[in-house]
Amino acid sequence: QVQLVESGGGLVQGGGSLRLSCAASGRTFSTYTMGWFRQAPGQEREIVAAIRTGGVTTYADSVKGRFTISRDNAVNTVYLQMNSLKPEDTAVYYCAAAIGSIPQALIATKDSYNIWGQGTQVTVSS
Repeated sequence: QVQLVESGGGLVQGGGSLRLSCAASGRTFSTYTMGWFRQAPGQEREIVAAIRTGGVTTYADSVKGRFTISRDNAVNTVYLQMNSLKPEDTAVYYCAAAIGSIPQALIATKDSYNIWGQGTQVTVSS
C-alpha cells in the first residue's frame, strides 16, 4: 500500500514562501496523478493543485501565479512551491494520490483520490 508523508509546513509572514514536499512509498509513483489539497478550520477540503503523470498541471484560481506543483519521479516526491503567501492561505495542506486515470472534469474532486497523507500545517501571519 502506498503511503504519503508531507513535510515543509510552518509559520511564515505574509509575502513569504514555503515549499511543501510529499514523499511516497512504493514503486509505481510515476503512474499516479498527485494532488495538493488544503482545509481551513470550518471549511471544506479544496484542491490547490494537481499534476498528472505526464506533468500536466491544474491550479485553483486562488493560487494561480503564486504556487507551483512539480514532481520528481526518480525520488517519488511531489512538491508545492508557495510564493507570495497570504493569510487566507492558512490551512492544513494534504498530499493525495489517485490510482488510475482521472477525467479532467474530476481532477479537483477530493473523492477522485485514493490515498492521503496526514497533512502539514501552514500558517501565514499578516
